[in-house]
Amino acid sequence: MAQNYLLIGGGGGQGSAVTRRLIDRGATVVIAERNKDKAEARASDLGAIPEHCDATDFGQVEDLVSRVIEKHGSLDGVANLAGSIVIKPVTNVSQDDFLETINQNLTSAFATVRAAARPMQKAGKGSIVLMSSCAARIGLMHHEAIAAAKGGVISLAQTAAASMASKGVRVNCVAPGLVDTPMAERLTSSDKAREASESMHALGRLGTPDDTAPLIDWLLSDDSSWVTGQCFGVDGGLAAVKGR
Repeated sequence: MAQNYLLIGGGGGQGSAVTRRLIDRGATVVIAERNKDKAEARASDLGAIPEHCDATDFGQVEDLVSRVIEKHGSLDGVANLAGSIVIKPVTNVSQDDFLETINQNLTSAFATVRAAARPMQKAGKGSIVLMSSCAARIGLMHHEAIAAAKGGVISLAQTAAASMASKGVRVNCVAPGLVDTPMAERLTSSDKAREASESMHALGRLGTPDDTAPLIDWLLSDDSSWVTGQCFGVDGGLAAVKGR
């Protein structure tokens, strides 16, 4: 029986790579984006189904999950891939900067868990995948705002996993290093900045969407049915191994 998956913020580089893998194994994939045109264009390219949603709005995410289930009959897995990158000295982080970082990364993750919890628990199955960051697992200069948000995502995943395990719902998160996507372009646009970023990773290169997609795909699938409450680093060794 074909499975149905929802990728919130799925129109980016990592979302596209995950979508391809899910579709290759016969799944139906819904891509939701705040930008309706982006969702439609990316879904058309990949053979997915577009939806419009602001991932920071609890009501919109809840309505989105309801629509997916109404149209497709079930929701086997959902991944929240929405997010942002803010790297600047803490003294230069404005309140607006901080609140936007929390909203894009932690609020969107909480909204995803909240919306998926009731229907998945009722069905007695489901997998939720959230995106953290290696910045939440090791101290990195000028990452205070994003580390605060992504650290919250790890704690959210662990707590939600404990709350829903008895109902058959699994919650895990992935903590990448710097992945070479359009979101990271500001950090990779110059040779000097790119080389500095690469040198921080013990394996000497940035990640690609094809480095993170297999893990996200696996966590969404039944192959990981005995895995919950975990945070997996896919970071070129950044959070655990001294860089070059």
